[in-house]
Amino acid sequence: MRRSATGLLRTHRDGLREIAFGAAFAVVYFGIRNLTVGSAPTAYANADRLMHLERTLHLAWEAPLQGAIISHPALVTLANWVYIWGHWPVIITVAVVLFRYRRDRYVLLRDAVLVSAAIGFLFFALYPVAPPRLADPELLDTVTLHSDAYRALQPPGFTNQYAAFPSLHFGWNLLAGVAVLGATTVVPLRALAIIGPAAMAAAVVLTANHYVVDVVGGLIVVLVGLAAHLLIQRSHLHSGANGDSRGAPRRQRPETAARG
Repeated sequence: MRRSATGLLRTHRDGLREIAFGAAFAVVYFGIRNLTVGSAPTAYANADRLMHLERTLHLAWEAPLQGAIISHPALVTLANWVYIWGHWPVIITVAVVLFRYRRDRYVLLRDAVLVSAAIGFLFFALYPVAPPRLADPELLDTVTLHSDAYRALQPPGFTNQYAAFPSLHFGWNLLAGVAVLGATTVVPLRALAIIGPAAMAAAVVLTANHYVVDVVGGLIVVLVGLAAHLLIQRSHLHSGANGDSRGAPRRQRPETAARG
């Protein structure tokens, strides 16, 4: 009983610490996004460069894709819902569940989000990009035109209008999917872990909030975040091994050792 109570107390303490850390991260994240807003001329010039790159690579799919759904209100609403409700609510839910049941996968998600956020800040500050909904007159801002929910979840004062590249909106959903895939063997959950990020990749383009290359950029940034997590874990394991060699060896359950 004493051991159980001690473990429960430790879990609650760790949970409160992570909640405080998450709240601080949110304040810093949105604050920095707001403070790193670049100049409009620079953001539009960079948007022109990205659109030219997409045309060169035959990736300028934003207008054709949105054109295919814009006359179908149900599809527009679906894209808006995925963009709005499929991001922060999903990521927070995944983080909470993983913290409770698979702490190792929670740590992976947390570390990779932090690293990718730091990289994203650099791009937002040094390479501001106007999103398609602002830079391309052919495209409509479907979220603003057809939904008020996003502005309630994320007021304009906390947004950086010129933070299109890379798409962390897609990237962090991908990280959540990767974390879930490694945490469960339940087929429906694994399917959602794949379908969710794919749906978000489509939604950010269909709603004209991101270019196709923004999605690619988000993928690359989160891969760097995952690589950084692996390096951190390897460093911790190496440090632990060195510490054990100086004292009595500690016994570790096989299943715990296999989760690194």
